[in-house]
Amino acid sequence: MRTIYVASQIFIFWFLLSGHTEALLISLGIASTIVIVYLSHRMNIIDHESHPVHLSFRLVKYCVYLGKEIILANIDVIKRILSPGKTISPCVITIPAEQKSDLGKVIYANSITLTPGTVTLELSGNKITVHALSKQGGEDLQTGNMSRAIPDDVENH
Repeated sequence: MRTIYVASQIFIFWFLLSGHTEALLISLGIASTIVIVYLSHRMNIIDHESHPVHLSFRLVKYCVYLGKEIILANIDVIKRILSPGKTISPCVITIPAEQKSDLGKVIYANSITLTPGTVTLELSGNKITVHALSKQGGEDLQTGNMSRAIPDDVENH
């Protein structure tokens, strides 16, 4: 079932990027998809962590959440740049990575880096070291809101 789901996603992605509707090109797209899925299956790289099908729908919800956080962080950084005086108070903090799986921890660390004003310096075990542009940004991360928003039950499937 996972292989069929992966194949359909690859083909839909190909179709959206190409936009071709001619029969020959559609059949070549299907053939390409079959070859890619066959090779991936033979290499045994389609598994629950490389393509977490069970997280797909919750991942969309998380992407909306992350998009909102990125916009808010951009506004905060712009305000700090345009404000006179010293509005930047850089700090390095260590926060817990409470996710159960390595995939969840990586998603969390990358989400921190994608949010303007914060950069993940190190992910080690269950701890993430972060550089924040302001103490307020560091405090926001320490609340754990972003950590709790990440869909993370990869190991349960």
